[in-house]
Amino acid sequence: MAIKVFITDDHYMVIEGIYSLLQNEKGIEWIGHATNAASCLAFLQQQQPDVILMDINLPDKSGIDLCIEVKKLYPHIFILGLSTFNQQSFIQKMMDNGASGYVLKNATSLELIEAIKTVMLGKTYFSHQAAQVMLHNKQENKPIITRRETEVLELISTGMTNIEIADKLFVSTSTIDTHRKNLLAKFEAKNVASMVRMAIEMKYI
Repeated sequence: MAIKVFITDDHYMVIEGIYSLLQNEKGIEWIGHATNAASCLAFLQQQQPDVILMDINLPDKSGIDLCIEVKKLYPHIFILGLSTFNQQSFIQKMMDNGASGYVLKNATSLELIEAIKTVMLGKTYFSHQAAQVMLHNKQENKPIITRRETEVLELISTGMTNIEIADKLFVSTSTIDTHRKNLLAKFEAKNVASMVRMAIEMKYI
């Protein structure tokens, strides 16, 4: 089945440009666009895409705020941040709010298509320049963790078990176990105690 793609951007030239890049791509179906947050949310009440390309700078609400709102209402939708901004803070905020990747508006058609297909596999995607920004952050030895991972990390630091955390966050224990393993890997920690110590030193908690 084709991947259903929707774009939210307030510039028609951007919308038309991306449409022209994707319209003949096999396996991708363009289902529409919105020029602001309100019309995006209205569209989603009627039909949901698989992937939303979401501009950060919208007229009625920032894409960063819209991202978390969409993910709460439709957690199955994958969101790719779309922007001219390549500052680490913008990229990180989008990722914290549930985005699966970040693509700069000067990305090539190959990058855009790869981004859409990558996030559909449940993986994270950064276009080349965005990846360079995030790599610089990683080189400062600060792991990049999501908002949910931060929540789990804070609860782990209080000594709560996977079952207790799962109950508190209304998710399965296997989901928490996955978060715990991912956090240990990201902090390159041998055990929970050292991970918590590093998280405190890095001011994550």
